[in-house]
Amino acid sequence: MTTMENDSKQYLYFICAVSAMGGLLFGYDWVVIGGAKPFYELYFGISQSPLMQGVAMTTALIGCLAGAMVAGAAADRYGRKPLLMVSALLFTVSAIATGLFSDFTSFNVARFIGGVGIGVASALAPMYIAEVSPAAIRGRMVSLNQMTIVLGILSAQIVNMLLAKDTSVAECQAWNVAWGWRWMFWAETLPAALFLVMSFFIPESPVFILLKSRRENAASERAEEAGLRELLQPQYRGVLLLGLVIAVFQQWCGTNVIFNYAQEIFVGAGFNVDGMFINIVITGIANVVFTVVALFTIEQWGRRTLMLLGAGGLGVIYLILGTCYYAGVTGVVMVALVVAAISVYAMTLGPVTWTLLAEIFPHRIRGVAMATCTFALWVGCCTLTFSFPSMNAALGSSGSFWVYSVICMCAFLFLYRRCKETKGKSLEQLEEELTAHSA
Repeated sequence: MTTMENDSKQYLYFICAVSAMGGLLFGYDWVVIGGAKPFYELYFGISQSPLMQGVAMTTALIGCLAGAMVAGAAADRYGRKPLLMVSALLFTVSAIATGLFSDFTSFNVARFIGGVGIGVASALAPMYIAEVSPAAIRGRMVSLNQMTIVLGILSAQIVNMLLAKDTSVAECQAWNVAWGWRWMFWAETLPAALFLVMSFFIPESPVFILLKSRRENAASERAEEAGLRELLQPQYRGVLLLGLVIAVFQQWCGTNVIFNYAQEIFVGAGFNVDGMFINIVITGIANVVFTVVALFTIEQWGRRTLMLLGAGGLGVIYLILGTCYYAGVTGVVMVALVVAAISVYAMTLGPVTWTLLAEIFPHRIRGVAMATCTFALWVGCCTLTFSFPSMNAALGSSGSFWVYSVICMCAFLFLYRRCKETKGKSLEQLEEELTAHSA
């Protein structure tokens, strides 16, 4: 490899890593609330109000919907880079404000702002990486975004464990309720500010530059309207349906409730709050390890194989997990099953979903299509997160995981019929193949 090629490769890794910092903050901001939950609920006096608990957990997700909804059109109009910078600024503001406010309304406003940042970053980061990466390593590079997401998740879990003092000591619990949950959110400020600074040093996506050039050489109004119109044209409906199902299924496969409702899941499996934090970190480590596995398997095994493995594997694990809850099994067996579920998700549905969404849409409509699917993903996440407490109360943990098992099996059948392999193919080649298949 020549010096120029080596420098070019290092620069590619640099700009992809900077873009993927949005994933790091996405993962941290998304999961930190799970560890803060037992303490801010006591501080705000909502520990006995399932409705207000659901509001606190879903406010950021509503922000995700708003961010994802505007990200595509804004990215096609102003570029990928400015939107990544905006998301970095939103993360920074939210991290400071969430821990600063002392009333429940302001707390939720700050969480909403962070959610907008997540929505923008989740739509733009994988798309940007896909557009700057060569076909031969595109899957691995887009999976880098998932790697930073799980590193952000693990960072939040470790920070939560380190900041949460011994809950059996009254003075420590008082500190947790007064200040501990605040510092859990404030810890995000440093990486958010770093992302903001580093985003100034990445270039604009070459795909956006090309689209901008085409608009300047044609009627701009017609070009902009075409992207929105074409999204619903017959030749794109099949690929749009595939993207929407993949996006929603990544959330409704059920794995993410383990992160957001870890307290209920592990306490239900027989652990106290202190044991809960240790088990959460264990799941976080498994999440990182198997995401690393995904970086190597995604180009070898292919996207379709991994999606089928994820859907089928989780369906079986949730069936067993629900049965164990029903039989009253507790202890290390339950932790092992939860870790198995996280591991399967981390090497399949977690990274591969973002890779497929970044690959399957034509250049002309990629921004609006990616935003539409990301919006659908966050609708799935929002409904999943809001519905779990009520579903868990009505069906119990056993019934809840059986429901997720059925969803996974149905998704397996859909993916088996509709999901085509995309590894090793250029974005132009995929555009031709997938739109022809949809026609």
